Amino acid sequence: MGLIISIVNQKGGVGKTTTAVNLAAYLAYNGKHVLLVDTDPQANATSGLGIDHKNLEAGIYEALVGVKEIATVLKKTLQERLTVAPATMSLAGAGIELVGMEERESRLSKILEQVREDYDYIIIDGPPSLGLLTINSLVAADEILIPVQSEYYALEGLGQLLHTISLVQNNLKPSLGVMGAVITMFDKRNRLSNSVLNELYQYFPNRIFRSVIPRSVKLAESPSYGRSILHYDPSSKGGRAYEKLALEVINATRPRN
Repeated sequence: MGLIISIVNQKGGVGKTTTAVNLAAYLAYNGKHVLLVDTDPQANATSGLGIDHKNLEAGIYEALVGVKEIATVLKKTLQERLTVAPATMSLAGAGIELVGMEERESRLSKILEQVREDYDYIIIDGPPSLGLLTINSLVAADEILIPVQSEYYALEGLGQLLHTISLVQNNLKPSLGVMGAVITMFDKRNRLSNSVLNELYQYFPNRIFRSVIPRSVKLAESPSYGRSILHYDPSSKGGRAYEKLALEVINATRPRN
């Protein structure tokens, strides 16, 4: 059974979706069968891999509310071994609709169990909030990966996120692990970036990925072409950084076969 990794940060603009898309792409490139689950109503992970979410008949929302089986909403991508459970505009109302449903915190977990044996890794791109969709992505996961932008304000909400993770561990998913943090949008010329990196070690001692994702124009451009950095400019600094991150994840985890 595949390992489920949820990429979570309630703060927007920290490279969460960029990390989800490109980590998934490079895991697939390294021979792993990967499912990328887009639980963000903005559907950026879906469109970032060339899928027009506006014209989809169904997506992860329909699976969450029980209208469709998850296997029927999955979409193949141009990349071999990489599949997407897409987000659609309907997902915007899911946070409200889930409130009145039974086992509302574990609906994503239950539907992913239906396809888990088909993949080595399932990567969940969570929304930039701490609502029910994020709680679902935490409960469904085996491990949490937290992208943290190398700017001061990115640290402000980190304590709240870790508290939420702790609550999920104590009340809903005792086995949930924190894989660690990955530094994004790093500018080595910026003294503040280095200060933030040092402070992060207080939150995640021995759990900071060695791969540091640089601030990169190429990474910013690639979603507009519906491509991961692997297919847009793999030789760029961003491409090389995500390739290294994928190898770190592979070496640090053991898919549950």
